[in-house]
Amino acid sequence: MNRVILASASPRRKELLANMGLDFEIIVSDVEEIVTKVKPSDIVVELSKLKAEDVAGKVDLTAGTIIIAADTLVFLEDKRLGKPKNEEDAVLMLKELSGRDHDVITGVTLIYNKGNSIETCSFYETTKVTFERLDEAEIREYVSTGEPMDKAGSYAIQGKSAKFVKSINGDYSNVVGLPVPALYKMLKSKGLI
Repeated sequence: MNRVILASASPRRKELLANMGLDFEIIVSDVEEIVTKVKPSDIVVELSKLKAEDVAGKVDLTAGTIIIAADTLVFLEDKRLGKPKNEEDAVLMLKELSGRDHDVITGVTLIYNKGNSIETCSFYETTKVTFERLDEAEIREYVSTGEPMDKAGSYAIQGKSAKFVKSINGDYSNVVGLPVPALYKMLKSKGLI
């Protein structure tokens, strides 16, 4: 039986991974997120690798151990929209997203020991989300709920902001925080499940 470790405190990632039917434990990475890359897909992969490597340094990577780390960011064109610093920052981000397309990109890194060597693999998934036009009153009402405060791009697609989404092109679970179909496919291809 494999020991699966989720390197994330995100309740959304925890729920998505549990829905895959995997038994896992959580060991949170506390690594400083220093970005050296420029391209959006490279940034999320770099951040997921930092988290995976941090957790790998905290555990004994015995045979059958699998670490799963992820990082999800929102990009409006090439502008990175992370978690808002405060309510006004959340309002500004949502104003920028109003009536526009944006990309939600998640980088995922697996570090695993299949018995004879420790291996690392990374991938990313992109989902295009389009928002309806939002007026300032509805933006401020949403921000006042507190929901956007720990979310990249200042919204949670599975929460109260679902009503703002005009369309989604790609994997919904990716927008929530973990690209489940791509992760499942990767775990299968590596013989980990």
